[in-house]
Amino acid sequence: MSGVATYSGVDPTTGKGRTLYVGDGLIQSEEPCDQPGLMVLSPGLVDLQVNGYAGHDLNEGRLEPDAVEALSEALCRVGVSAYLPTLITASENDLCQRLAAIRNAQENLPRSKQMIAGIHVEGPSISRKDGPRGAHPAEHIRPPSLAEFDRWQDAARGIVRMVTLAPEVEGAVRYIRDVASRGIIVALGHSDAGEELIIQATDAGAGMSTHLGNGIANDLPRHPNAIWTQLGEDRLGASLILDGHHLPRSTARVMIRAKGIDRVFLVSDSVKFAGMAAGRYTSPIGGDVEVSKDGQVSIAGTPYLAGSGASLLDILGSFTGFVGLPFADAVTMATHNPAKLLNRSSNLMPGDRADFILFDLDAETGQACASDIVFGGESVMQ
Repeated sequence: MSGVATYSGVDPTTGKGRTLYVGDGLIQSEEPCDQPGLMVLSPGLVDLQVNGYAGHDLNEGRLEPDAVEALSEALCRVGVSAYLPTLITASENDLCQRLAAIRNAQENLPRSKQMIAGIHVEGPSISRKDGPRGAHPAEHIRPPSLAEFDRWQDAARGIVRMVTLAPEVEGAVRYIRDVASRGIIVALGHSDAGEELIIQATDAGAGMSTHLGNGIANDLPRHPNAIWTQLGEDRLGASLILDGHHLPRSTARVMIRAKGIDRVFLVSDSVKFAGMAAGRYTSPIGGDVEVSKDGQVSIAGTPYLAGSGASLLDILGSFTGFVGLPFADAVTMATHNPAKLLNRSSNLMPGDRADFILFDLDAETGQACASDIVFGGESVMQ
């Protein structure tokens, strides 16, 4: 085939070898491949929670479309094919300005047009308590408002796809019912809610838990508590940050087993400091922030995390060594599950955009290293 590139690898969900023929940015055709020693062929990653990466920040000051495009460019080079830019608690004016900038980038700039699958608004209707609030600015926390949500969608031209809020905030259950009826993904997070309110919120249409086990009080009742309730509620999927800092290994394993592979979504929750050198930085969200040598990002002088210092590719790379579960499970939770939630294709079939990663797995350590990253039919690996 003239002008067509070929890529071969093992499909992690089936264990069978595949050869993809790629041209004009698309998968043109495929055929079985029984060549020994193939690498793992994964779809591009789909990240439901990205605040920033590699110095690019969606939540700092006035956001410009070019800054969104720079973030999209940086993310595609670490294997992300689609993502939800995530805006955290801020004033309504700031939120609407940033929503408009993201929408502008998605409509007009090439990488963002290909990659932005909607917007995730995390807050501003969350717990005011230290611990559950995390690094969200307390001065901008407020009850949910459908009128404000409509103004968000006006600014974003309808591409707000996901909202995270705490069910104990006044008016939250009614708000969840109304927003979910519009097809918005509603997630529970940054919350100190009791069991009854979590169940009421789920009855109203909440379908996910945002970074389950984080954005919650350090000390909880033995039982019931918010983690047990959300784990036991089969109607709630759960996003998890498995960067080695947000959850310990044992907790991660139990949560995945309780939810089941099909109801878990791996997310990065990456912030601008992800991929940056260790040190102390000043952030408008949370003040002084410390980045440790092992990538942990925390509010300086506190035990509170301030987002993740890992990309989703980093999380997949260390998944088996950290959690002790098969790499294929990580691929499912970082590609197929979030793609299905966003009504996107992730099967790498003829006609699909050629976005995929070839991984080399180390059988002894469980480490997965990207050998090549293909986005739109072109290798973009740095």
